[in-house]
Amino acid sequence: MSSTPGLFNRLLAVVFILVGLALGGGGLWLLTLGGSPFYLISGLAYIVTGALLWQGLVAALWFYALVIVATLAWALWEVGFDWWALAPRGDLVVALGILLVLPWAAGRVAPSSAQLRGAWTALGGVIVVAVAVALVAMFIPSHDLSGTLPERPAQLAADAGTIPDGEWHSYGRTSYGDRYSPLNQLTPDNVGKLQVAWEFHTGDIRGDADPGESTYEVTPLKIGDTIYLCTPHDFVIALDAETGTEKWRFDPKIAQPPKDQTQHLTCRGVSYADGAGATAAPASADCVQRLFLPTVDGRLIALSAAKGTICPGFGGDDGTVDLWANMPNVLAGSYYSTSPPVVTPQFIIVGGAVNDNVSTTEPSGVIRAFDINTGALAWNWDSRNPDATAPIGPGQTYTENSPNSWSVSSYDPKLNLIFVPMGNQPPDQFGGNRDANVEKFSSAIVALHADTGKVAWVFQGVHHDLWDMDVPAQPSLVDLSINGTTVPALVGATKQGELFVLNRETGVPVLPVTEDPAPQGAVAGDLTAPTQPHSALSFKPDDLTEASMWGLSPFDQLMCRIAFKSLRYEGRYTPPSEQGSIIYPGNFGTLNWGGVAVDPERQVVFAMPVYLAFTSKLVPRPQDQSRVITKDGTAAFNENFGAPFAAEMGAFLSPLGLPCQTPPWGYVAAADLTTGKIAYKHVNGTVRDLSPIPMPFKLGVPGIGGPIVTKGGLAFLSGTLDYFVRAYDLMTGKQLWESRLPAGGQATPMSYWSDASQRQFLLVVAGGHGSTGTKAGDGVIAYALPKS
Repeated sequence: MSSTPGLFNRLLAVVFILVGLALGGGGLWLLTLGGSPFYLISGLAYIVTGALLWQGLVAALWFYALVIVATLAWALWEVGFDWWALAPRGDLVVALGILLVLPWAAGRVAPSSAQLRGAWTALGGVIVVAVAVALVAMFIPSHDLSGTLPERPAQLAADAGTIPDGEWHSYGRTSYGDRYSPLNQLTPDNVGKLQVAWEFHTGDIRGDADPGESTYEVTPLKIGDTIYLCTPHDFVIALDAETGTEKWRFDPKIAQPPKDQTQHLTCRGVSYADGAGATAAPASADCVQRLFLPTVDGRLIALSAAKGTICPGFGGDDGTVDLWANMPNVLAGSYYSTSPPVVTPQFIIVGGAVNDNVSTTEPSGVIRAFDINTGALAWNWDSRNPDATAPIGPGQTYTENSPNSWSVSSYDPKLNLIFVPMGNQPPDQFGGNRDANVEKFSSAIVALHADTGKVAWVFQGVHHDLWDMDVPAQPSLVDLSINGTTVPALVGATKQGELFVLNRETGVPVLPVTEDPAPQGAVAGDLTAPTQPHSALSFKPDDLTEASMWGLSPFDQLMCRIAFKSLRYEGRYTPPSEQGSIIYPGNFGTLNWGGVAVDPERQVVFAMPVYLAFTSKLVPRPQDQSRVITKDGTAAFNENFGAPFAAEMGAFLSPLGLPCQTPPWGYVAAADLTTGKIAYKHVNGTVRDLSPIPMPFKLGVPGIGGPIVTKGGLAFLSGTLDYFVRAYDLMTGKQLWESRLPAGGQATPMSYWSDASQRQFLLVVAGGHGSTGTKAGDGVIAYALPKS
C-alpha cells in the first residue's frame, strides 16, 4: 500500500479499529465471565489491521488474511459445517476482507507492485476459500435425522366408539385423542393436487379490548354434513361441510372480563353428545344431539346441534351451568374454561384455567362432572382435597389455588377412566409453600374413574415443578402390540420433551422411565427435586453451550455469549434464581397444547418439537399487593402476590430480538411407539413471516398447534410461525405439499369426508396467535382434490 493512503483507506482503517474496540471490549467482558478468549484476540487483530491500514502498509492485507484463516479455523472447530452457525462467525470478517481487496483500497499504489499483488492474491484466495466453505456448508444438512418408520402389518385400532370414518366428533377426533383420520383418499402420490375447496370468515377478529393472548386454537368438529367450530369470543358456528356455507350462529353474549385481568381469550373447541338411544333423554327433542360450549366468563352452555339454540333444562331454562359456583376468590377473568369438556354417556366433565402467576390466592383448579342432561353436579375432584369427590354442599368452596387442568382430557369408555393433564400451582417458579397433594398432582397425568371422580392412578412428569412445565396436551390413547401382547397404552406429551408411554390401566410405564439427577440450589425458602423423570422416548433438546449462542453478526452473537455466561445454566431443570436462569426448553414447551398425533394402526407418533430457550429471574418482593415488575393499569402477570418472589420471564433473545441459540428452532419428527426409537427429525418451516424482509430461509421455526395423521400415510400441520399448512409423508417426514395461509395457523387441523362430492377434505383454521405475534385473522379453509 501507499505511504500516503487515500481517504477510503483511512475510513476503512477507522472501521477496523471501531470493530476491534467493540469486539475486544466485549471479548474482555466475556473472558472475565469464563468465556472464550477468541473475541478479545480477534478484537485486537482488527485494531492491528486498522493501524496498519491507516499507515498505508501492505502488511495490512497479509495480516488480515491470517485473521480470516484463524477465524475460519476457529469457527469450524466450534460448529463444523453448520451453515447457520458459521454465518455470524464469518460474515463480518469476510465482508471487510472484500472491502480490502477492492482496487481503490490501495490508494495510489500501482497495480504492478509485486508485493501488493502477492498480498492481494493471498487475501483474495483466503476469501474465496472462506466463501467456498460457506457454500459447502449450505448444502450439508447438519441437523436433520433421516430415516423411515417401520413397515408393519396394520394393527387393530383401539375402539373409542362407533364414529364413522369420515367424521370428527371430538377435539382429537375420538375421545382417545389420537388425532388420526382413518380416511385414505389423500395419499403421498396425490396430495400435491390439493386445492382450496371453500373458505369461510367468522367475522371474529382480535380487537383492542382483548388481552394479548387472544388466539384461534380451535379444532372444528364434523358430524353428519355439518362442521361445528367456536371462535375466541365464544361464538359457535355451524357450516355446511361441502360448501362452507353458514347454517347457524350462536352468540353467548359473554361478559368479557377486563383486559388487565384476563390472560387468555380462546376456544379450542366444543364437545358433542348424541343422546339417541340413551336411557335418559334431554328435555327438548331438538337437543338429542347437543354441543357443549365452555366460555371465557365461566359458563358451560348446552346447544342444539341442529339449530344452535339453547337446550333448556341443562342447569336451568337458559341451558347454562355456572362454573363460578362454589369457587373461592371470585374475580372476573381469573377463571375460565378454554378447552372442550369430556363427554361420557352420563356426564359432561370440565376443567378450567386460572391466571398464571398473578397471586397465591387464585380460584380452584377443580375438575367437575355434571349430569349430561340436567347439568346437576355429580362429582368434583379438587387436587388439594382429592378424596372429597361427593358434590360440594351449598355455601362451601373448593380449595383455592389448587393445580388445574386447562388442556384437554381423554376418555376410555371401556375402562371408564378419564385421563387429565394437570398444570402447576401458581406461582410456577416458587414452590416453597406447596402441600403434599400439590406436590403429588402438579404437572402430572391423573386417571380418574369417570363415574365417581376417584383417583385410579397418577404419574408425575416433573417433580416439584419450578418451570411451568404443565402437562399441556391431551393424552393420546392407543393399543400397542409389544412382544405379541396387546397393551392398553397412553402417550403423554410434555413441555420438557418427554413422551411418556404408560399403561393406561395402571399408569405403569410401557417404555422405560428413569430418574436422572437434576441441578440443585433453589432460592431461599424453596427446594429442588433431586431427580427428574426421563422417558426412553424423548424429544428433549441437547444442552446449550457457549458455542451454541447465535446472532446475525459477531456483535449480537457476542452479546448472547455474555448473557449465557452471566445467567445461571446447568442444563435442563436449572432452578430459577435471583441471578437469572436460562430455562431450556422454556415454558413455551418442546411440545404444547397441540400435542402429538398417533397412528393406532402403524403404532407410531408424529410430532412438532420446538426448541426455544427462556429466561427466569426471581425478583424479591414484599408479600403484599405492591407491584415490583409491572406498572399500575397493566396486567399483573408474574407478580405472584403473596409469594416471596415475582418472576421476570421471557424468551432468551439477542439485542436484535432474535433467539440467542443457533437455529433450527423447530422440527417435524416421528417415532415407533413400541420401541421408542426416533425414526426421523427434519428441520421445518421458514423465517418468511418472522423477518422484516420476507426471506424463505428454512431455519426451522417454532410452532404451536398440533399435527394430524391419516390412514393414507400423511401428516398435516399448520402451526409453524410462518403462514403455511403443510403435508408430509408420514413414513419419511418428507414435505410433499404446502399452501399459503392468510394469517397464522396456530390451531390443529382436521380431516373429514363429504358424501356430496365423495372427497376427503383437510380443514385448517387461520386466525393467528396473540402471544406468538402471528397475523390475526378469522379464516376457515377447506382443501380437497379437484372434483372428478
